[in-house]
Amino acid sequence: MSSRTLREIMTTDCATVTLQDNVYEAAVKMKQEDTGFIPVVDGKKLIGVLTDRDIVIRGLAEKREGSAAIKEVMSDKVVSVTPETTVDEAAKIMADEQIRRLPVVENGNLVGIVSIGDLAVRSIYENEAGEALSQISEQNQHALH
Repeated sequence: MSSRTLREIMTTDCATVTLQDNVYEAAVKMKQEDTGFIPVVDGKKLIGVLTDRDIVIRGLAEKREGSAAIKEVMSDKVVSVTPETTVDEAAKIMADEQIRRLPVVENGNLVGIVSIGDLAVRSIYENEAGEALSQISEQNQHALH
């Protein structure tokens, strides 16, 4: 079991968007940052997340314009963790929730992001992260067929 915390491995310089940004601006930022996941903040407070899937399902598929407000397409039900969460706890949450990224929040403020790749690459104890990744990948494979 790993007792390392997310504070040790999380990415702290993550791209964010605000409610003042629109869907097109968020998509451009995703392209620039090579990511499909961007936290939505108000100041530093985490208020939601936006994924490339949100843009496709709630944006394009509902014929929204690129100028549509982020609030119309973002997910406001966010699973987040604290910097003191252990690597193993984070891996379990990702497996249970079927998600690949977790915003790290302290006192309501976004302080970082941890991805399943961070867990696998940066953790000495790779069992849980590897297990979570294989479960998520397996389920994604089933969804494709």
